[in-house]
Amino acid sequence: MDRDPLGDARTLVRDRYPQAVYAVLAGSVLTEHRTAGSDLDIVVVLPLGDLLAPRRESLVFASWPVELFVHDEQTLDWWLAKERPERKPTLHRMVGCGTPVVGDPAERQAACRAVLDAGPDPLAPAQLEAARYGLTDLLDDLTHAADTGERQVIAAALWADAARLALVAGNRWNGTGKWLLRELRAHDPDLADRWLAAQHDPAAIEAFARDVLDRLGGPLFDGYRAVAPRPEVTAPARS
Repeated sequence: MDRDPLGDARTLVRDRYPQAVYAVLAGSVLTEHRTAGSDLDIVVVLPLGDLLAPRRESLVFASWPVELFVHDEQTLDWWLAKERPERKPTLHRMVGCGTPVVGDPAERQAACRAVLDAGPDPLAPAQLEAARYGLTDLLDDLTHAADTGERQVIAAALWADAARLALVAGNRWNGTGKWLLRELRAHDPDLADRWLAAQHDPAAIEAFARDVLDRLGGPLFDGYRAVAPRPEVTAPARS
């Protein structure tokens, strides 16, 4: 734990990508969340058109597990734009909240932080209805599950989905793994505590999910309709 993550990240980038325009060290390694297993998450931005971008690399350097996210400005733009409708701003967080180790990414960092602060766009009506329908369907499955194993699996799925939709209801960014909990805590600490406490109690999970559904407009089944685009079908060639 006495290793220097910033110095090691800087050395790695300069050795592996000497052409880098800038690089940012992100993740828990520079925070109170650092553990003995923390890795170095590094976003590296190369000159425009560099053939090494985009790519992701996993390696070990100076005893650190390292994840490298390599881009040029054009590919970085594309991946950042892709995150916004998905409501999972992983790359925005890494760039916007990371610590520079090479070059000066100040302008890009400010832009990423502005997106994070603004929050996601609200779901479109059809997306919101689909989310309500999905959670309603899981609740119904849990209510009528007779098999103990199936009930446990349904409860686990409902527990995770309810947390994600609680973030939708609060117009907050989503997350996976530890970031799901971190986002929920940032949104509503009491709600996060309720969610954690409910994890192994199907009745508590059901109550939590119903509360989330009420925040989204209530259960939705009767009358729900989703219209899909008609696929283009090519007629077979005549012999």
